[in-house]
Amino acid sequence: MKILVTGSNGFIGKNFIVRLCELEKFQVIAFDRSHSFRDLEFFVDQCDAIVHLAGVNRPDDIKEFSEVNIDLTARLCGMISATNRKIPLIVSSSAQAALANSYGESKLRSEELCKEFALSGNNPVIIFRLPGVFGKWCRPNYNSVVATFCHNVANHLPIQINDPSTYISLVYIDDVIEAFIDILLVDIPNGLSRREVNPVYKISLGTLATQIESFKNCRDSLVSEKVGVGFTRALYSTYVSYLPPGEFVYDLPKYGDERGVFVEMLKTKDSGQFSFFTALPGITRGGHYHHTKTEKFLVIKGKARFGFRNIVTNERYEVVTSEERPQVVETVPGWTHDVTNIGNDEMVAILWANEIFDHQNPDTIVSKV
Repeated sequence: MKILVTGSNGFIGKNFIVRLCELEKFQVIAFDRSHSFRDLEFFVDQCDAIVHLAGVNRPDDIKEFSEVNIDLTARLCGMISATNRKIPLIVSSSAQAALANSYGESKLRSEELCKEFALSGNNPVIIFRLPGVFGKWCRPNYNSVVATFCHNVANHLPIQINDPSTYISLVYIDDVIEAFIDILLVDIPNGLSRREVNPVYKISLGTLATQIESFKNCRDSLVSEKVGVGFTRALYSTYVSYLPPGEFVYDLPKYGDERGVFVEMLKTKDSGQFSFFTALPGITRGGHYHHTKTEKFLVIKGKARFGFRNIVTNERYEVVTSEERPQVVETVPGWTHDVTNIGNDEMVAILWANEIFDHQNPDTIVSKV
């Protein structure tokens, strides 16, 4: 299936084309500012569907609103009619079409042209009136406050907020792309229809800025935000996409003594922390118990013996594990425990604890096995 994408070099266009190229079902025909209307006419004749993303919202000359947002749409509809085929047309419009400004008025007129085209020829046309779209490759300091905030914070530049209480509506680029693809994978009904992208996120500018700053600060505190689901996941992905290559790596504190080293990697607000430690041959580490805290150990290099003793019954237990057979050794409250390197080389183990270490209330009581 050949998909013509107008505005192929734009923010949405780049993301959309990358995704289309990942799917064997689709072939991409890209149209951008380097092409002529003759090129566009040829592309329309070759395609099976069109996703119309081309547009401007901050032109150098206000007349570009008419030339691009309105005239290009009119020409595109005319070219489809000239083929005497029903070519599905998916149109990216803007929520600003409901506002009284030059950009919004041009997008509204573009919608009206598409509606007239759909009704006159019964051609399949779907209009998406999108709120602010955010995600990787969006141009900062242009038309996206998310892109601007993420870019500036990632590059140690100040951000400016006139009214922190102002709320904005946002959709994530991946959700936009999947909505477009879902449409292309089914038979599009003749005539005009409108669709929405979900979920829509609503957030104040002040909260948005605070959240993005928190992403930056987690490198120092090592405490990660809850970036696994929903808006925070999408926003974090967007933020890190603006990191310059020199910021792809950051240092961690390392604590060492005659036994080996200990390094904390990542802490979470409600799911504990991750770290690793080493031990030289013959070295024993640990020798303590917990009342509530639990831990998981995984030896990834060398060979170790874990010793356990119940602090009430004095029952003892030990387990030997090594890199040869990945095994998680779990500590149990009320059992004092230690780990000894019984190999000939340095031992390295990953450690997860179910809570961040609290120096004021460590729940770690020294007691020999």
